[in-house]
Amino acid sequence: MICDDDSAELALNRQLCFALYAASRAMTKVYQPMLKDLDITYPQYLVLMVLWEWAMEGEESHQEHSLGALGQRLMLDSGTLTPLLKRMEKRGLVERCRSPSDERVSLIKATSAALELKPRARAWVQRRLDQSSISRSDVERLHGDLWRFLHKLEDDSASHVDKQY
Repeated sequence: MICDDDSAELALNRQLCFALYAASRAMTKVYQPMLKDLDITYPQYLVLMVLWEWAMEGEESHQEHSLGALGQRLMLDSGTLTPLLKRMEKRGLVERCRSPSDERVSLIKATSAALELKPRARAWVQRRLDQSSISRSDVERLHGDLWRFLHKLEDDSASHVDKQY
């Protein structure tokens, strides 16, 4: 088979999108033992991490945590979040209610059962990091690089949309 420059450019292993996709799948697979132990899915774990952060803010923040705020934080729309939250509510992990100040707004909060999962998740993540052959500095560097990359993609996407109109 002859590879010209055009076909080499589209080789699967040269694609950043594929490397990110494969890395994401591998990372999710690494987390499977913890998720199984906690009896949750990866998307539920993401929701719980946000709810744990919000719970740490405590009652003194007086901030209502809405479905919209959760969606923004997780970069997910309400059509994706609503069925996920319904399943979590059935499991007793979240409470949903209407905002007293605006009935159109759904408020989300972690239950005590959800809060009890946090130390187990933290201990698992800590053990996994301690056992990993990847240094913490490499993890932190990659983490920062990925967030910078994401923000650049978002900026490029926003400026591209602006130029179309």
